[in-house]
Amino acid sequence: MTAPTPHLSDLVRPFTVSIPDAAIDDLKQRLAGTRWPDPETVGDWSQGVRVENARALADHWQHRYDWRRLESALNRHPQFVTEIDGLDIHFVHVRSEHPDAMPLILTHGWPGSVLEFLKLIGPLTDPVAYGGDAADAFDVVIPSLPGFGFSQKPTRTGWTASRVASAWAELMTRLGYSRWAAQGGDWGAVVTTALGAMRPEGLVGIHLNTQYAFPDPIPATLSPEERRAVETAALYAGELGGSNHLQRTKPETVGFALADSPVGQAAWIYEKFQSKSDNDGLAEDALDTDDMLDVISLYWFTNSAASSGRIYWENASATLAGPKLTLPVGVTVFPKDIPLPPRSWIEDTYSDLIHYGEAEKGGHFAAMEQPETLTAEIRTTFRPLRA
Repeated sequence: MTAPTPHLSDLVRPFTVSIPDAAIDDLKQRLAGTRWPDPETVGDWSQGVRVENARALADHWQHRYDWRRLESALNRHPQFVTEIDGLDIHFVHVRSEHPDAMPLILTHGWPGSVLEFLKLIGPLTDPVAYGGDAADAFDVVIPSLPGFGFSQKPTRTGWTASRVASAWAELMTRLGYSRWAAQGGDWGAVVTTALGAMRPEGLVGIHLNTQYAFPDPIPATLSPEERRAVETAALYAGELGGSNHLQRTKPETVGFALADSPVGQAAWIYEKFQSKSDNDGLAEDALDTDDMLDVISLYWFTNSAASSGRIYWENASATLAGPKLTLPVGVTVFPKDIPLPPRSWIEDTYSDLIHYGEAEKGGHFAAMEQPETLTAEIRTTFRPLRA
C-alpha cells in the first residue's frame, strides 16, 4: 500500500529570524575587547585588510550598526524551512500578485547570503510598482545554501554543487512549480550551472552573472580578450586566492579563528568586498557599510564560517571550465568581475545563448552593487521564455 503524500504544510514550515539579545550583547563585548594585530608594513591592501580600515568597520559595528533593522527587513518577507535530503533548508519565498508570474530561484555564493537579493525582491515580484511591466513579474525563491545562514549545517560530507542543485529542483517541485527558471553568481552560478547541466523537469532556462566558460585546455594562442581572461583567472591562484585556498584545504582550521573573533570574521569577508567590487579604492565606494555588516553579522550570528567555507572543500575539483549547456542561457558580464571570459568562450559554452549583456558598472557582487542592472538583465533574459 502506498503511503499518503504529505501535505505541503507538513513539509514546509514558517520561519522567523530572531537573534537573542544575549548574542548581540556578546558581539559588542567581543568587539570592545578585540586584540588588534600590528599594522601592515605597506601602504596598500597587498598584505590584506589594513588595520585602520578594520578598526573603522569594527567601530561602526559596535556603536552604530543595528541588527534589529535588518532582522525586521528580512522578516517582512515570508520565510520557511523544509527538509530536503536530510537537511533543513531555509528560504525566502515571495509570490507575485500577478497571475502569470514566472517562478525564479536565486542562488547566492560565498561570502554571500539571501541578504544580497533583498533589493531585487520588490522589483522582481511587483515590477509595476517600480516602473516596470506586469508581464515581467516573478515569484522568487531564495534559499540559503547548506551550511550558510539559517540553513542546517551538514554533518557528513557530500554536499557538492550537483547535490545542492538536485535539492533546489526538489524544492521547486515541492512548492508546486512545474515551469521555472534559475539565476546565480559565484557559487550560486556553479549550482545554477549544475541545474542547467542536469535539466530537471520544469527548468526552462538560467541566467548567470558569473560564467564558468573557460575552454579545457586553454588554447596556446590567445586573443587580447582571451589573454585578459586567463590573467584575471590567475589572480585566484595568486594574490586573491588566499581565502579560497584555505577553505578548499583546511576550512575547519580557519573556522576556529573566525568563530571566536568577530573582527576576524569581519576582516575575512571585508577583504573580499574590497578586492572584488567595482570601487575606487575602498569597498565602501561600491557597497554601503551597513550592507556589508549585514552579511558579516549573519555569518557571525549563525556561526557559519567553517560550515560555509566547506563549499570550497566539497567542490575542490571544480574548475573555471564548466559543462557545455544546451538549454537557454542568459549572461551578464560585469566589468570589474573576476574572471572575465570573452564572449567567444561564452558562446561556445552555451549553445543556446538567448541573451548576452555587458553592464556599465559592477563587480563580483552584482546583486548588492548594481541591483537595478541585474533586475533588468534577469527580466530581459527570461522574457522570451514565458509561457
